[in-house]
Amino acid sequence: MEGACTSPCLITPRKTDFNNSARKIKDNAADWHNFMLKWETFNDAGFSIVNKIVNIKLSNQRESQAKLEGEDTSSNHGKANFQYNKELEECCTELLNIHDKMIKLVLKMEKLCATTKGIYDLETYQYGETGREMPLFHTWPTKYFCMGNLIDENSVQLSEMYKKELQLKSLIVQEIAHTSSCDLMMVQLSAWLYQPYIEEKARLLIESMLLETGHRFL
Repeated sequence: MEGACTSPCLITPRKTDFNNSARKIKDNAADWHNFMLKWETFNDAGFSIVNKIVNIKLSNQRESQAKLEGEDTSSNHGKANFQYNKELEECCTELLNIHDKMIKLVLKMEKLCATTKGIYDLETYQYGETGREMPLFHTWPTKYFCMGNLIDENSVQLSEMYKKELQLKSLIVQEIAHTSSCDLMMVQLSAWLYQPYIEEKARLLIESMLLETGHRFL
């Protein structure tokens, strides 16, 4: 009996690997969902700040135009302009903080992609290109979570969307305080709100992964 207890034949690493891989991918799906919700919270907060910056700048432009046209240039008027500039600086600082949080969030998204790719690479090493016979969940082979054909590179697609959107937001953060054109400020404000690089299919991809991994039910 003692020999049987220590026999390597009783160890089932594949089942353990199966459970670990499934749990990790399921956790990743939940993390993707939570990260997307956090991103939207940051985006809403950032939009409010960008909108405030635009309003401050437009107000300053109107005051400057009024001065040029011979409007009142009293000390009180100058003091108000100084306060606006201080408020602008505070808003820019807040926007930078939001931007930093978005950067950290995108880095976390990239780690999720790397983890899923690692699981897929391990399965390819163990089972070959065809992968394991039984899927980790309902119907998807593991490759569908990161490198599939039917669901084309879910995690990679999502990561690329957010990376491109972050690049756009980085440009807005750099330029918004220095933009003088009203039309350009409106474009920057609209771009921040509508997030052109995050496609509608992003939510569908996440919901599909949540359904496959058991977080959602039909």
